[in-house]
Amino acid sequence: MQEKGLDALLLRRASSFAWATGGASGYVNTATDVGAAALLFTPEGKFVLTNNIEAPRLEREEGLVAKGFTLRVAPWHEGGPDPAAIAKGLRLGADMPYPGAVDLSAEVCRLRTHLLPEEQERYRLVGRLCGEAIAAATRRVRPGQTEHEIAALLAEETTARGILPIVNLVATDERIFAFRHPLPTGKRLEKYAMIVLCGRMYGLVGAVTRLVHFGRLPDEVRRKAEAVARVDAAMIAASRPGVRLSDVFRKAQETYAAVGFADEWQLHHQGGPVSYEPREMIATPTTHETLAVGMACAWNPSITGTKSEDTILVGERENEVITPSPDWPTLSVVIDGKPYPRPAILEIV
Repeated sequence: MQEKGLDALLLRRASSFAWATGGASGYVNTATDVGAAALLFTPEGKFVLTNNIEAPRLEREEGLVAKGFTLRVAPWHEGGPDPAAIAKGLRLGADMPYPGAVDLSAEVCRLRTHLLPEEQERYRLVGRLCGEAIAAATRRVRPGQTEHEIAALLAEETTARGILPIVNLVATDERIFAFRHPLPTGKRLEKYAMIVLCGRMYGLVGAVTRLVHFGRLPDEVRRKAEAVARVDAAMIAASRPGVRLSDVFRKAQETYAAVGFADEWQLHHQGGPVSYEPREMIATPTTHETLAVGMACAWNPSITGTKSEDTILVGERENEVITPSPDWPTLSVVIDGKPYPRPAILEIV
């Protein structure tokens, strides 16, 4: 606020609400970016703006009053407190477009990506639970199940662990080769399934993909799986403090070419920094944001019919995969003498 010459800051995004409150949930509808409560920071204090429906839970279960927030509550039928009225006469900034406010979307996004030590500890828990949940769901998959039924397995395993599956994608057989973002359908599994999860807890999002094949994996799919694992490992290895996202992206392009699939990067984005959004930003050849210790990335390279994805924390000495799946088969990738095990396709024969 001082840097931008502002007197007040309004945070309306559910992701920003969680970030600024230490993991509180200010949403009801998970299908919208805007929560059921907002935060307003002014010279007089920090306020939670909500209605009489949400206020009791925010106070008692989320503990926001104990964290120093003041509740400003309006009757539900009046639409909630008006931030502009409370901030009248103040120079206002906001984390998304808002009338009369300076749009600080990019600045707040950047702040969300730099995780404090306590956030990193919470993230490790979120990642571990996501990795466990998707592995458990994938091991319950059987031929003949519909993609909807497989998605239900993932929802069950995540929700039982306190994780909200905000992205739950499933493709089987030929749909894996046709679509990068496969919403589940009524199609029944024959041999091959891909499951994709973005799971949220404490506002933090763990991103992970796993694949399973019934019967011996075709040689061409195996070759692609090994190739995409190498791209993934190269991106993880390149994601070091002080490195620009554009440089990591170029490393991916170089590796795609080296493994014989030079143009595949054009068919889907490669991921990027992740924290309180499934992706806070997407890496491109011109994304010059610099990585730092305490940032997290979820890279998701894909070669038609295969994909590799985990969430990592950028560390001072080395990076840490925080979404491992217990007892999952791995592909060994060595870069500059250092091993980077990546998840293999689970084969059930």
